[in-house]
Amino acid sequence: MPTGPPLERGADFDLSEEQRQVRRSVREFAEKEIAPHVERYEQEERYPLELIAKLAPLGLMGPMIPERYGGSFSDVLTYGIICEELARIDWVVASVVSVQNSLAASSILRFGSEAQKDHWLPRMARGEVLSSACLTEPDGGTDLGNLRTTAARVAGGYRLNGTKVFISHAAHAGLFVVVATLDRAKKHKGVTAFLVDPDNPGIEISNFPMRTLKRDNLAEVRFIDAFVPDESLLGEEQKGFPVLGSALDMGRYSVAARCVGQSQRSLDLSIPYALDREAFGQKIGEFQMIQQKIADMVCRTESARALVYRLGRMKDAGIERASMEASMAKLMASEAATKNALDGIQIHGGYGLSAEYEVGRLLLEAKALEFGEGTSELHRKLIAEYALGLRKQ
Repeated sequence: MPTGPPLERGADFDLSEEQRQVRRSVREFAEKEIAPHVERYEQEERYPLELIAKLAPLGLMGPMIPERYGGSFSDVLTYGIICEELARIDWVVASVVSVQNSLAASSILRFGSEAQKDHWLPRMARGEVLSSACLTEPDGGTDLGNLRTTAARVAGGYRLNGTKVFISHAAHAGLFVVVATLDRAKKHKGVTAFLVDPDNPGIEISNFPMRTLKRDNLAEVRFIDAFVPDESLLGEEQKGFPVLGSALDMGRYSVAARCVGQSQRSLDLSIPYALDREAFGQKIGEFQMIQQKIADMVCRTESARALVYRLGRMKDAGIERASMEASMAKLMASEAATKNALDGIQIHGGYGLSAEYEVGRLLLEAKALEFGEGTSELHRKLIAEYALGLRKQ
């Protein structure tokens, strides 16, 4: 379908009644079933398996998995709304849905064999299998074209060797999406993708120490001569970079949607506080400097939401690759989440850093999302190169 230059594309952001109902339903579920446990789980460094188990009966584990595989397939914009509303309450639960659908399911749907689709997708939709994306490496970070994890061809399959870090959900996953290289000299042209069972011999999972995100149990995953059979290959040998590109488009979309949810949460917490807290004989919300912060928070949130919804509309319109728009949405939404958390803390004053108030936790979580799915510096570079015509969609 003809699309025209990236900057000339637009979309209608009005939501349908069905999409509004999804928002109301997911928000009600998140506030009732998830919110009462988040702070306690964070203090206990406890992965929220009990909360995740409640997602599948509501169809929230497979909003991008077609119904023929047991999913609750919805349009891309509705999927973004689901991620936004879950993340407004809990980073981790939203991340489970995001990784399961944007990175794992979407990759299997587009590049997987029929056998792989039949094997994995129904179990993912039912919540029997959680997914984890083993992409980031200790020395690589965003540089996925310079992988050190190798895949060597052997009889009947491959041997994987290497280390992945900052891996969400790894200790509880039943499926790893792994990228490795068959030939490091070929850079991105050697990248190959695999669907790996974490129970395979030669795979070691250990905790990755973090100052925040305690309930996410971020992990380090090591592959030590780990054998994966031929049927684990996702797509074709040395053609894993298109798999990554497609997955990251959707991954950045869902991360951006989650950042909008966190931006909204900072605002939702700060407005009541500003209307209740008094200083110098008046509500602090009556001071112009506080009002300026609230105004900035509203504008950041709505601007980020508009970019995210636009991207969702583009995907729903059939635009297969929208990498520039994905970078724009992810960049602006993640920075909005961080800035809103900072302003929220400032509005709360010293209480913003106390364990009694949630807003302080949001800052470190938002900052982590600035790094995930590509740093702000990377996205600014990509956006400029697309605008200058130095890089094609």
